[in-house]
Formats: sequence, structure tokens, C-alpha cells
Amino acid sequence: MAWVLFVVYLAGTAWLGWLGYRRTSGFSSFALGNRDLSPLVVGITLAASTASAATFIINPGFVYVDGFSAWFHMVVGTAIGFITMLYVLSFRFRRIGEQNKALTIPDWIGKRYGSRPFALYFAVLNLLLFAFVVLLVGGISIVMQSLLGVSNTIALAITLIFVTGYVFVGGTYAHVLTNVLQGTLMIGVTILILGACVQIVFVDPAALIDRLASIDPNLVKLVNRDGRLFNDVFSIYIAGFVVGAVLTCQPHILTKALYVKTDKEVRQYLFIFTIIFLLFFLLGTAGFFAHLVVSPEALVDPATNQFRQDLVMTAFLKSVFPGWAFTVISVVLLAAAMSTLDGLLVAISTITANDLVLNLFDSGAESHEARMTFALKTSHAVLLVIAVAAFLINLNPPPLLGVFGQVGVYGLAVSAAPPLLLGVLFRRVPVALAWPASAAALSIHFALYFGGHTLFPGSPLTFANPGVTAAIAALATIPVMLAAGSFIAARAAPDVAEQAGVNPHP
Repeated sequence: MAWVLFVVYLAGTAWLGWLGYRRTSGFSSFALGNRDLSPLVVGITLAASTASAATFIINPGFVYVDGFSAWFHMVVGTAIGFITMLYVLSFRFRRIGEQNKALTIPDWIGKRYGSRPFALYFAVLNLLLFAFVVLLVGGISIVMQSLLGVSNTIALAITLIFVTGYVFVGGTYAHVLTNVLQGTLMIGVTILILGACVQIVFVDPAALIDRLASIDPNLVKLVNRDGRLFNDVFSIYIAGFVVGAVLTCQPHILTKALYVKTDKEVRQYLFIFTIIFLLFFLLGTAGFFAHLVVSPEALVDPATNQFRQDLVMTAFLKSVFPGWAFTVISVVLLAAAMSTLDGLLVAISTITANDLVLNLFDSGAESHEARMTFALKTSHAVLLVIAVAAFLINLNPPPLLGVFGQVGVYGLAVSAAPPLLLGVLFRRVPVALAWPASAAALSIHFALYFGGHTLFPGSPLTFANPGVTAAIAALATIPVMLAAGSFIAARAAPDVAEQAGVNPHP
């Protein structure tokens, strides 16, 4: 049954990929479509792209290990921060992007600041998204091995050949059409899983808390001092919100605003996205309930004889649902991971082609059509390179896929947040302010993650948590940058008013 359902899913997705291919006429439509997508489609696509393997497969494992501390950070804090920043940025980001005919975030930043080197800088930084690709491919492999009984090597090959294939031919349209199918399936399964959890709560909510406390009192504490990654007020209640906000600046997230033509359509798709996104994020709650039905021994990887928290969701579903339901849900979990993976592949390939390769090798003599043809061919070559590299790394995956993926993508997001906020909130945006703020945020994040305990040996902060280091980097740079931006704007206002013949202080 598992193979039958999986093949049906592959066939349906491949057909949608083919439809995407028929609507793709060049590099611009490969990167963004033709801005003719409905708000409903964009809302579902954005939710499906955001709720990836991390949401459906990885996050419940962190909640299983660290309890309420991880749940508040990864579910409540991150969701509120993400939604808030998305509403702040999306409307003006779309208007500026449309005026400048931007195709990607580096392209948007380069044109907004009038700086080709700044665009090139972000094109290089966007290669950090590869870490998230590794996470997603590894998460898909975990589920596929359990579902289909194949080896890691076979699972990796199926995943990368299939997803890379339909993105290769259909680009953004393939990404969007397949995400509508994947997102719809994800909504149904999310309701099914949360329904199983709610049944336990309705029977006796207090018994659930008591049971968790008897297993480990730290699981229900507001602050788990013994936690590895979430063990103080900052890492639990502040870092989650801040890192959720900066994660909006990922290239496959914010560029969805460029898929539509009006602010009204942006407002509509954000409303649809918010409802679905909150539903998806609640899946982290399953980590609590896994304690009631999954023993730690069931989470030991037989190949390495080591505890794997990444296996929590799969083990939980096997324990709660009958075989046929587990099979259906597992296919949808694969769809969840693929829905983000294809968006990342579109983002990395288009950014590398448009903002890195063209910026480095464009002589200025070629016509626009010739440049776009070259960019399309380059994006295809990049897809193949990414697939091969992800395959090789996941043959021996990192022990904590969630953390591995977060380090890179959090670094990218926190470095993109300063110039995007400046560009959206202020009219005069000197690159001399945005670029140092971006570089400082990136440097602080990586310096603290890789050397925080060496630099600050007595600090109680959990530098091993990339969400903490990214939040510190954001808080150390963004407020200063916004204050400087406000000062520059205030100084510029009288000059602008005088030039217009208007008294700025009536």
C-alpha cells in the first residue's frame, strides 16, 4: 500500500510539474511566474513552503527532549515573530520590487540601494541555504526509509531526482502548483494528528501534565535549567520571537509578495497564510504526547546505536495510528518536506544565476534576452550541483539535522534583516549603513555559535542553540541600525521640504 500511495503522489506531482513547465516561458517566469497567481494559491504555497520537514518531523523531537521550553521557543515565539515581521515587510517590499522589476531578494537589495556589489554579497550569502536543503533531504530520507523500507541511499536518490526534476522543468510554476497539492494534503493530516492529541487532553488534561512531570519534571517547567538548547528566559521567551521575525527574510518566503500585483492581494494571501501556518506550527505539540506512547529505546538508531530525536514524530505516528493511516500520513510528511525543498531549490538556483553568475560574468554587451537565456541555463546547472552535493553529505548525515540546517539559514536571515528593514521603512537608505549592519549581524551569529563559550566562558547563554546566537546578533544590530536610519531620515526631511518649497515645521 505504501508504494502504491507514494507512486500516486509522485505521478500527481509530476503532472503538476509538467503543467508548470508549459507555463514557464523564460528565466523571469522560472524565477517568479508572471505575477498572475491568485491570493489563495499564494497563501497555501507560502504556508506549505514555511512548514517544512522541520515543522512536521524535526520540531516535535526538540519538544520531546526539552519540553515546554522548546515548545514555547519553536511554536509560540517563532510563530508570532514570523507573522509580525511578514506583515511589516510584505506590502512595501512588493511595491518596491515591482517598481524595480526585482526577481530575487539580492536583486531587490541591489536595486534598492543602487549597489551591484551589495547584491553580489547577498548572492554569495544565499548559498547558506544549502544547509537547509541538507536538513530537508535528510528529513525526507528518514520518513521514506521507515515508510518504504528502502536504504538511505535509495531514499536520497528518489528524493533528489524527483524534486530536482520537476523544479528543473517547471521552476516557480511547478513549485506553486505542487505546493497547492502538498499544502492541501498537509492541512488534512495536521488536523488528523492534532485531533489525536486533543482526544488525550479532553480525557484528562491534568493527567497529561502529571504524567509528563513524572517522566521528567523539566518537561513542564516554565524554565528548564537543565535543557541543552532552551534553558533560560532569553533562549525561551525572547530568542524565539526574534529569530521568528528574521526568518521572514529568507528568499523563498518574502519573494512570495512578488507573485501578485496589488496590496489587496497581498493582504488576502497573508490572511490565508496566517490561518494555515498557525495550524501547521501546532504540530510541535505532538512532542509532548510522544512521551506517553514512545519510549526512549524506540528512538535509538539501529545503524549507529545512538539516540535520534529526529525519529520522534515517526515513532509517535506508528504508535497512535493504524498501519494504513500511518502510511497515508507518512506520504503527506514527505509532501511537507518536498514543498519547502522545491521552493529552496528555485530560490538558490535563480539567485545563483541572476545575482551571482550574471553579476560576475556580465560584460554588458549582451542583450537582455541573451542574459536571461544564459541565466536559465545556469540555474539548471546549479540545480544539478546542489542535488549531487546534498546526496553526498546525507550519506553520512549530521547527528542533529535540525541544528545543522538552522545554523546556515539563521545566518542568512539575520544578515538580510537589516537591509530589508531599512529599505522598507525609510526612503533614504544609504548602503554605508545597511552593509555594515548586515555584516555585523552575520559575524556575531557565527562568532557566538562557533566560539561563544570560548569568548564568554562564564556566560549562561546557550550558544549551541543557533536561535539564541541569531537573536543576539539581531538585537545587537537592528535597533542601532533603525535608530541611525531614523536620524538620517530626520536630517533629510528639512532638505527635502526646502527643495519642495514647504516648511517642514508648520
